[in-house]
Amino acid sequence: MAALTKVDLNADMGEGFGRWTLGDDAALMAHVSSSNIACGFHGGDPHIMRECVGLAEAHGVAIGAHVAFPDLIGFGRRRMDITGQELKDYVMYQVGALMGFAASRGLAVEHVKPHSAFYMLCMTEDAYALAFAEALRDLDQGLILLMSGEKVAAAARDVGIPFVEEGFIDLAYDEGGNYVPEWPKKNWRPDDVADRAVQLATHGTVALRGGKAMALQARSMCVHGESENAAAIAKAVRDRLAGAGIEVVPLRQLI
Repeated sequence: MAALTKVDLNADMGEGFGRWTLGDDAALMAHVSSSNIACGFHGGDPHIMRECVGLAEAHGVAIGAHVAFPDLIGFGRRRMDITGQELKDYVMYQVGALMGFAASRGLAVEHVKPHSAFYMLCMTEDAYALAFAEALRDLDQGLILLMSGEKVAAAARDVGIPFVEEGFIDLAYDEGGNYVPEWPKKNWRPDDVADRAVQLATHGTVALRGGKAMALQARSMCVHGESENAAAIAKAVRDRLAGAGIEVVPLRQLI
């Protein structure tokens, strides 16, 4: 893959609930180009959703829905056996709620990204990948599906919605090329994450745990907002990319 001149830097955020705070959304929002806002199933609540939409507007950051299994107590980490129609209903319910907050400010939801166990379900099983893509198409044919994996890329093509591949720069990849979840999320060194971001943008590769490199055609890079130093990581990544002549832009500019 040729070196990229433009990339998106996305972050999962708004994952607190009620009086429980997770991450510093205000600090993180200043350094990303796209936000994945939790919609109440694994984290987030109406007040946090409204606040995150306001922060995104203030910083010119694209608004995205971070959708999950209905699993607040497990933070969306636990897989549930559901039908394709149930998956569609969960997606529409969550995205529709965020659309309401965005519309109240004259804004739009630009993209949708699944969370944790929901992500893995759609990444590994064709039927669920297709159901997810169909839910986005039925909501708004212009919604961008932000994820990893050929199954969801193919599903997006089949139903005619835009797709952007993402890569994880603050998670490891195992020898099989699968990302390695961290529960709880570790605090990576900002410089190390910035190195991985530049490697992904300029060479189209990520380092595996065994020391080898894997090709990854990702135009969006994810920083996890639950890290205590997520804002410092995002700033380091953005500064390093700028130094390499790579512009950070919202997802829509990559379509």
